[in-house]
Amino acid sequence: MADPARARKIADRIKVIVAEYLEFRLKDERLGFVTITDARVTGDLQQASVFYTVFGSNEDRQATAEVLEANKGRIRSAVGKGIGIRLTPSIEFIADALPEGAAHLEDLVAQTRARDEELARAAANAKPAGDPDPYRKPVDRSADDAGDETVDTVDAEDAVDAEVDADVDAR
Repeated sequence: MADPARARKIADRIKVIVAEYLEFRLKDERLGFVTITDARVTGDLQQASVFYTVFGSNEDRQATAEVLEANKGRIRSAVGKGIGIRLTPSIEFIADALPEGAAHLEDLVAQTRARDEELARAAANAKPAGDPDPYRKPVDRSADDAGDETVDTVDAEDAVDAEVDADVDAR
């Protein structure tokens, strides 16, 4: 079993070799605008998974997949010559789902922006429900300055406090 650092280095090297082979040596008009996004190697260095994306339509993606499968042996030979290890790993090509995931995230971001704009328009003309200042004000307990209204308020609060005290005593 190889150490993970060596496997990572070999995977990076395989990624570069495959990309160069597809760009410079593989002459097939069905090959679309392909990008090698990642390569992963198993711990025993026997199998390599190469991830790729294709810019274009579904037909371009399908044609590129067929070209890669048809030329898998040639690509593996180029990888074997390029990495120089005793056993050349078998290669598996996997279409990367990165573009579809990015497109889905872009759609979600666009929907969120539209909802935020709608909320901002609704909030621009909104008025608060209830009083403009909903907080209780402290009661001025001096009867000299406030007059009879403060005395009535204080008496009502004392009556409520007496009822609460009586209820607590009853329990």
